[in-house]
Amino acid sequence: MPMELPGKIAIMGGGSWATALAKIVLSTQDSINWYMRKPETIEEFKQWKHNPNYLISVRFDTERITFFSDINEAIEQSDTLIFATPSPFFKQHLEKVHTPLKDKFVISAIKGLVPEDNMLITDYFAERYEVPQKNIAIIGGPCHAEEIAFERLSYITLGCVSNENREIISNVFRNQYLKNSYSNDVTGIEYAAVLKNVYSIVAGIYHGMKYGDNFQAVFICNAIEEMRNFISAVHPVERDITDSVYLGDLLVTSYSRFSRNRIFGTMIGKGYSVKTAQIEMEMIAEGYYGTKCIHEINEKYKVEMPILNALYEILYERKSPFTTVRNLTEKLK
Repeated sequence: MPMELPGKIAIMGGGSWATALAKIVLSTQDSINWYMRKPETIEEFKQWKHNPNYLISVRFDTERITFFSDINEAIEQSDTLIFATPSPFFKQHLEKVHTPLKDKFVISAIKGLVPEDNMLITDYFAERYEVPQKNIAIIGGPCHAEEIAFERLSYITLGCVSNENREIISNVFRNQYLKNSYSNDVTGIEYAAVLKNVYSIVAGIYHGMKYGDNFQAVFICNAIEEMRNFISAVHPVERDITDSVYLGDLLVTSYSRFSRNRIFGTMIGKGYSVKTAQIEMEMIAEGYYGTKCIHEINEKYKVEMPILNALYEILYERKSPFTTVRNLTEKLK
């Protein structure tokens, strides 16, 4: 861990959320390191002064950015690492890492679990890379990258078991259009971030089938109750599920036109097959992977989760979306 936080900060990833985070960090820091997997993307970025693939309206002073296409070199040259890669590819990226992470401060902005392992991102860093829990933080919503690009007032929640480290790091993420709050519920926030993607796919399916606002309000009430029951079973600590990092993130992901999970669900609701929707989106709907992970985890806890189960049947058992979600309406209240 660096002698003084945050030290040199690196953005690890090249997508829309990583780009939004880079914009935020550069509003409070003089310079950043930035790891992107493809050298050609870096060259185009330097030439055009913006990410060539995501949030292209956001201009950057590239003199303040040191780019890396070698993940180990980026880690070696940095103290605080902000990971913002899609969860399905997270493990693949980390497999290339041979540089020790245990002396770094790691921030996860990833809204998903490690597929196949069914592990939380923070647990993966702690168990596989020996990063102390006090040196790990997470960024929770509600916060869409597109609205950060427009500098619309947004809020995030920073989760970390170390109050001192969390408060120091918070200064990196506070500017005129971004406010933040704190939490010790790292595990609860991570699971909530996975589940809100799951539920937003279902909200999208209903939207695609022309269910109205009245129904969507009832659906969200049932979804937040299901989320509370599951998180309370896997991590029973005191929390207020109506806090913005839980309920707020669920709402924005279920309603926003920027939500890729909602878009994915809407396509299915309109009659697209799961595979066709995935291909045409050209972006990752992380709730697809999260559904399978949570379904398998819940085999141990056996929480009653009719919404999750219905989506699992649609996505992985290829059951009819129309019949499945219509049957689900009979279980809502």
